[in-house]
Parts: sequence; C-alpha cells; structure tokens
Amino acid sequence: MPICRFFFSRRARPGRAAPPGVCARAAPPALLAAALFLAVPAPAAPAGGPYALSGRVVDVSDGDTLTLLAGRTRHRVRLASIDAPETGHGRRRPGQPFGQAARKALADLVAGRTLTLHCFEQDRYERDVCDVPLADGRTANRAMVEAGLAWANRQGGGKYLRDEAIADLERRARERRLGLWRQAGAVAPWDWRWQCWDALENGRPTSIC
Repeated sequence: MPICRFFFSRRARPGRAAPPGVCARAAPPALLAAALFLAVPAPAAPAGGPYALSGRVVDVSDGDTLTLLAGRTRHRVRLASIDAPETGHGRRRPGQPFGQAARKALADLVAGRTLTLHCFEQDRYERDVCDVPLADGRTANRAMVEAGLAWANRQGGGKYLRDEAIADLERRARERRLGLWRQAGAVAPWDWRWQCWDALENGRPTSIC
C-alpha cells in the first residue's frame, strides 16, 4: 500500500485533484481534531510554587491593583502584602479618603514600565498576587506603604502578609503621619468593604461612609 499524507481542505471542491503524494480522501475526523488541538498552544498556567510574570503595565485601577500585558495576555495583578484605600465604584461603593491619591502614586511608580513580577499565587478572583520590583531596588508594595498610602495587609490573622518588612514600614509611616495617617481614625480597607460597601448594598445602617 503506498504511503501518503492526508489532504485537509476547508471545503470540498468537486473535480479538484489532490497534490502529488497526497491521498485524495478526507482525513478522519478524529485525526483532524487532534491536528487542530496540537496547532493551538495551550495557555500557560501558574506553577505550584512561586512564578514570574514579565510584561508592560498597561493600567493601574487603584493603589494595589494593576494590569500587566505579558505577550498577548492581560494579567490582573494584586500587589502582595498590602491593601490600599478603596477607590469609588458607584453610589453603593464610595471611595475612601486617599483612594485616588494611592492610585496615582502607584501609577507614577509603574505605569507604562516593563517589569518582571515575583508572584506567589492566584487569588479567588483569578488575579496574580505579586511583589512588583522597581529599578531602585525597592518593591512598589513597600513604596506604597512607606509613603503612607497603603496598609500592611493583616486580614486573616496576617496570612496575606508575605513581606514582614512591610509591617515595620507601616509603623514608621504612622509615626511620621505620612499620607493617609494624617487623618484621624483611618479605616482599614478590609473594614471599609464590610462596614461601608456591604452595609449599603444590604440596607444595614452605617456611620463610616
């Protein structure tokens, strides 16, 4: 039996001859599906441990969240170990004091820059949770807390605080009354989301927003 190659065609053309050395019959559906599957690259998935993401920062939505364009893929990135004041998202989700100032500060640090991020995991919103190194040797995570524009993330008993130095940077910013620490009774974002946003959305009384 002669050895031949299957001839794939998008549509049958009556009377069209197959090229030399090519079988004139159509490829079996299973073989065609396998060929198409192999031709489409599978999306990369985070490894079981820490991983890196390299790309250009194309958006900064608030003081702890950015979008990184890596190749053709957009990654929503949550800065690890910190929580910045919330920006507003409509009438039932008002922003916190210093929310816009924090967003602008992070944008000044990273917007438009090509960076390699050191990432730990994806959160429940499928955001990559990462440290964001800067050219001066700091991370954007530390810089935001150092400027008094973000908290050390102490939710869940501190399980999200991967960089222990950030807690000390927050203490120093508090002592120097930098950024949001100039206001009396600053409300941590995780408390704001519950005591303000959740209360407004569910009709509970609230006194903080």
